[in-house]
Amino acid sequence: MTQRNANGRALVLGGGGVTGIAWELGILKGLADAGVDLTTADLVVGTSAGSVVGAQITTGRTIDDLYKTQLEPADQEIGAKLSRLTMLRMVPPLLIPGSGNAKRARIGAMSMKAHAPGGERRVEVIRSRIGVEQWGDRDFKVTAVEAETGKFVVFDKDSGVDIVHAVAASCAVPLVWPAVTIDGKHYVDGGMRSTANVDLAEGADTVIVIAPLPQAFSKATSIRAQLERTGATHTAVVTPDKEALVDIGKNVLDPAKRADAARAGLRQAASVLDQVRAAWNG
Repeated sequence: MTQRNANGRALVLGGGGVTGIAWELGILKGLADAGVDLTTADLVVGTSAGSVVGAQITTGRTIDDLYKTQLEPADQEIGAKLSRLTMLRMVPPLLIPGSGNAKRARIGAMSMKAHAPGGERRVEVIRSRIGVEQWGDRDFKVTAVEAETGKFVVFDKDSGVDIVHAVAASCAVPLVWPAVTIDGKHYVDGGMRSTANVDLAEGADTVIVIAPLPQAFSKATSIRAQLERTGATHTAVVTPDKEALVDIGKNVLDPAKRADAARAGLRQAASVLDQVRAAWNG
């Protein structure tokens, strides 16, 4: 993995559905309002919901405008349900012995069987959601998993993949949305490897993680374990508090809950401000 500037600061944005996007933007706005602007990070890593937020903040869209959008009717979104049963269906393929790629390929196969790959309707939803068409000049990494092989893939401005399809691939939750086709290959959610993929920030001196869904499939892919592997000196991890979890609700793919989630993030920012500021200012 490429080492980064030892003095650099990284912002890692984890997966968490439509409500995760809103909550992350609420956190970012609350912190920015208090003088801690994480959107200036040298590196931004985005997984699933985090890839949406990352695409927005690295291409010139302002936090104030992005937060305001979360409070408006979600007319362009397609509602879905990420049920406990759906999550449980993904557990057995991960428990069967095999490499990480093999385990993820099993989930990829399930996804391809559940929905014909392609996902162009979803791509258009993502296009509307992120509101940008081109990569920015910032160091921004989007995570995904190749469905057939289970290979972990990282897209960036130099990968030759347009930002809309990269983000759509990162958001393609298996068994819920179809795999996204890019250059003849099919990709599913980057959260299948890790809900935040914090270790992509390896080499940064400061790493701030904002993770709506901090759960991990294994100890090795947990946020804490990955954070230790970055070698960062200054770190902070922000996850939803109890009140935010209530506001977010049980279905993270419900667009009707995004305004509540955004307000929850804005409120919670005050309680994590000191922790994040200390890490950010090093």
